[in-house]
Amino acid sequence: MILPIYLYGHPVLRKKSLDIDENYPDLKQLVEDMFETMYKADGVGLAAPQIGKNINLVVVDARVLAKDNPELSDFIRIFINPKITYNCDKKIAVEEGCLSIPSIHENVDRCSSLNLEYFNENFEKVNEVLEGYKAIVVQHEFDHLQGILFTDKISPLRRKMLQNRLNNISKGKVGVSYKVKIT
Repeated sequence: MILPIYLYGHPVLRKKSLDIDENYPDLKQLVEDMFETMYKADGVGLAAPQIGKNINLVVVDARVLAKDNPELSDFIRIFINPKITYNCDKKIAVEEGCLSIPSIHENVDRCSSLNLEYFNENFEKVNEVLEGYKAIVVQHEFDHLQGILFTDKISPLRRKMLQNRLNNISKGKVGVSYKVKIT
């Protein structure tokens, strides 16, 4: 089932998410719905807060970007209760966008690699080192679980320049082909 994506300005996007366990109701169906919602919106990642659930759950499928980034050819994951256990010192600036903030793209400084600990869809613990674009995607989605949006990481001047557009997004004044939910 395709779910509405919560837009900038909705309070659920600013709350810190909670861990879940294998008994979370209808988890398998929720994961399927998240993937379906993400694909419909042409996204590469979707965090549970973006569909109104403050739980530590992220789905990612960045294979669509493999033409320009071959390392993404197998990058499809389900992250349950992810924890970044190490961030590198080297930062890279990458242009980011977000399904919750449509039509805005800005450069964000991110770590070029990280260590991640999480549970997969079978609740098996996984430790993984991610580099390059994989690390960028995961940091963006992980921020959602902390109530942080990529626009929080840009300069105050850029944010001020974008304020009218952000206000319009929070009012639902967006031209997107997917279902959305506003405050």
